[in-house]
Amino acid sequence: MEWLNYHHLLYFWVVAKEGSIAKASEELRLAQPTISGQIRALEESLGEKLFNRVGRGLVLTDMGRVVYRYAEEIFALGRELMDTVKDRPSGRPVRLQVGIANVVPKLIAHRILEPALRLTQKVKINVHEDTSEQLLAHLATHGLDLVISDAPIGNVKVKAYSHLLGESGVTFFAAPATAKKHRKRFPQSLNGADLLLPSENTSVRRALETWFDSQSIRPIIVGEFDDTALMTTFGQNGDGIFPAATGLEREVQRQYGVQIVGRTDSVRERYFAISAERKLKHPAVIAITEAARRGLFG
Repeated sequence: MEWLNYHHLLYFWVVAKEGSIAKASEELRLAQPTISGQIRALEESLGEKLFNRVGRGLVLTDMGRVVYRYAEEIFALGRELMDTVKDRPSGRPVRLQVGIANVVPKLIAHRILEPALRLTQKVKINVHEDTSEQLLAHLATHGLDLVISDAPIGNVKVKAYSHLLGESGVTFFAAPATAKKHRKRFPQSLNGADLLLPSENTSVRRALETWFDSQSIRPIIVGEFDDTALMTTFGQNGDGIFPAATGLEREVQRQYGVQIVGRTDSVRERYFAISAERKLKHPAVIAITEAARRGLFG
């Protein structure tokens, strides 16, 4: 059986936090050659390079980031063990590493994650936003506990499981004057209207395009956005009509002062939790999925 040298891991952890061996040397009160030697020994035992040198500092490699996350957990558990043995309350919150695909609206992300913060046990949520592909890669290396996306896992070489959280029809919103002008004869009123839409790499955009074709609607697309919050801000300022999940109507109207142009259930927004395990175990993940299924858009 191979054993991990925790002294080596500790020195690696401190260097990763401090960003250089010189700073770690001051923190640990050890000579720099001693620390360098310990890190080399750890790299040899793992068979992986953990740092790249950039200028005078050190930057973690991809494997270095994986090892660092494990080291964080190991030493946090060590502190908790000492608190427990000495009858001191640890107060350590459960950590949830969650990735939000950058196509997921901020209002949706907040509604999905909020139940985790209502648990009896404190939860610390670390949120990372990126493309679905990048987030799934981190999920595969256990850097994330969960990925929230607008689509189930596709043809990627990652062993993961998709859990449907909820779905909703789509409502079109606009600044009051624009909404009043286009509310009559909806959806045909969208023909020739200025529209603000999510970018083409989103599921809802593809569904909207199909629906427009089925209704013989040819809108004028005046803006495409990766960030739906920015899209909504443009709509708030009267620059065009924009879509959002029907289940968010109250929040969108209250937060942005816009009005409803019309609704359709023919276009569905769906959101998924993607995990590396089929059976969910993390208490915060369970809280998120159960609350979403009871009524994400209720």
